[in-house]
Amino acid sequence: MKKEANRDAGRAPEPRTAERVRNVVLVGHAGAGKTTLVEALLARTGTIPRAGRVEDGTTVCDSDEVEVRQQRSVALALAPLEYDGIKVNLLDTPGYADFVGELRAGLRAADAALFVVSAVDGVDALTSALWEECAAVGMPRAVVISQLDRARADFDEAVAICQRVFGDGVQPLYLPMHADDESVAGLIGLLSRRVYDWSSGERVERDPDPEHLPLIESTRSALIEGIIAESEDETLMDRYLAGEDIDLKVLVEDLETAVARGTFYPVLAAAPLTMLGTDELLEVLTSAFPTPLEHPCPPVTKPDGSPAAPVECDPDGPLVAEVVKTTTDPYLGRVSLVRVFSGTLRPDLAVHVSGHGMAERGHPDHDVDERVGALAVPLGASLRHVSHCPAGDMCTVARLASAETGDTLSSKDDPLLVHAWDLPEPQLPIAVEAASRADEDKLGTALARLVAEDPTVRLERNAETGQVLLWCVGEAHAEVLLDRLRIRHGVGVTTPDVRVALRETLAKPITITGRHVKQSGGHGQYAVAVLEVEPQPAGSGLTYEVKVVGGSVPNQFHGSVEKGVRTQMERGLHAGRPLVDLKVTLVDGKAHSVDSSDAAFQTAGALGLREAASAAGLEVLEPVAEIAVTVPAGFVGSVMSDLSGRRARVTGSDPDVEHEDRTVVRAEVPEIELLRYATDLRSLSHGTGTYTRRYLRHEPMPSHLVPAAE
Repeated sequence: MKKEANRDAGRAPEPRTAERVRNVVLVGHAGAGKTTLVEALLARTGTIPRAGRVEDGTTVCDSDEVEVRQQRSVALALAPLEYDGIKVNLLDTPGYADFVGELRAGLRAADAALFVVSAVDGVDALTSALWEECAAVGMPRAVVISQLDRARADFDEAVAICQRVFGDGVQPLYLPMHADDESVAGLIGLLSRRVYDWSSGERVERDPDPEHLPLIESTRSALIEGIIAESEDETLMDRYLAGEDIDLKVLVEDLETAVARGTFYPVLAAAPLTMLGTDELLEVLTSAFPTPLEHPCPPVTKPDGSPAAPVECDPDGPLVAEVVKTTTDPYLGRVSLVRVFSGTLRPDLAVHVSGHGMAERGHPDHDVDERVGALAVPLGASLRHVSHCPAGDMCTVARLASAETGDTLSSKDDPLLVHAWDLPEPQLPIAVEAASRADEDKLGTALARLVAEDPTVRLERNAETGQVLLWCVGEAHAEVLLDRLRIRHGVGVTTPDVRVALRETLAKPITITGRHVKQSGGHGQYAVAVLEVEPQPAGSGLTYEVKVVGGSVPNQFHGSVEKGVRTQMERGLHAGRPLVDLKVTLVDGKAHSVDSSDAAFQTAGALGLREAASAAGLEVLEPVAEIAVTVPAGFVGSVMSDLSGRRARVTGSDPDVEHEDRTVVRAEVPEIELLRYATDLRSLSHGTGTYTRRYLRHEPMPSHLVPAAE
């Protein structure tokens, strides 16, 4: 039976107590139909007057200018609706691997996950990996097979794929009913033994046709056994197996228990463009999905890392809220989307903003007291104000100047910290430069805002190359960031090639004389320094010694020679590449009683180093990284073959301790070969591979490759 929906599209849903809230994140690969499904649910409940289209750029969740232009979701979006007196916070997430950080933010904010699987395309590797992530933390899950109205849609095959990939406990609640032309005309309810006929364009509930009964009974048994296996009534299974017909109300209650425990995963069916399946999905979301009271709050500590008592979903408890998304509004400034885990958030409330553990990504640790601005419930680009936000619910907070994605809001008298969710390591560097002098003044501020909004970004100012690097998760991520710089922040940027930090050292030992003599009457400059220069092992730096005999170079100028050598090493000789790992010994020289000076011997030291480089020759050193590539076992051969083409030295491979079907390949690879590796590995492993890296050392670069690297 269809429940009453809220038809007041202009009013924000009133704050609800936790038992009347459902926080649900939609997960699925790009193109599976998540955003379209959200539109259908919003339209069906009257939250919006009619469903928008991704192709037209009119959907609620894809309101960002980049999303409209690219016709895909690139950021987490909240779409609240009301159904049967229950507020459902739908969290639409991007389906592309580059934006997995946004998806994990949605997982943190939600109490259950709805996996959207295309009836045409099935399940991809990223969706499978995210299912495993949810399983690891006990996140309740359900599946909806979408796009049933598309050509080549196959519900039965999609369910079979889900059962094979996701494992036990995946059972359909509904089956599609086909018309004579094989189009989907309605749904068959397995628990209710009723047909929900959509052939007229509206939902009509009726008894099943005789030909439906064998299909219902053959599929219903496995479904009921999966549900009542989690029943608190231990006699229920025996009674069912003995032939007793279990009451529908009891089955629905046990369905909620099984879903909340994360042991049973109901499968629904939907064709969002025709609204088919939306009522059934809304009923399951509100009656079978867990409340915030049934999902544990994340662990908390004090900001200094010391232990703190666990928090519960209690509106009267200590305030603990987490920023799951940050945007910059031209009129409101910084707007933070927060999930309240404990306590109640109110306007003008003094809070402590705490962010820790992200310093390596350009987010310094910070602890600041601020005052909460206006609270609102977002719906697309619009913000609808609310009076408060209790534990279990979500809202936006305006004008928190220091809050970044992943930060914790808590009481300033008893500050607490929720540690941020796991984030992918950005491995794709993009060099950015201001397009004009006017853009230079705005670039720094715009980059800081990008970093505050997106914790997966790492900002680096490379001291050796002088480049500003945006480290991104992948090419699509980089494209979005550059678009936002140019359009949202109005900064013109160019993207020159990324330069690796090459260095140089002497090819062989040599003894050389650095001579700086300028005497043309009056006070001149006179300094002669005889230097023994030799290369040292990698990482040795500069070793400077003095072995002058007889005072040919006065003591006060020994340090001057070293200073000149050191300055020249830092400045480099070719293309700004610094000289490294040298032992320089001052063995002899000459001085003048009047014309010798500190500056003259500094110059002699620098000239001596230049002469040594010219006579002995230079060896270019390139940075080498140690990487660990994690891929399914079937891709190990391809990964090793690809690494061999990157001048890598494979040092070993081992089974992944966390995933039995994966292998970790370790190798040492020149960093110049890794500039595009994030993209290449994704293509090579069909999106299943990841890798980490750390700088290892500099070592000689083959001479024939040096021109290409310059």
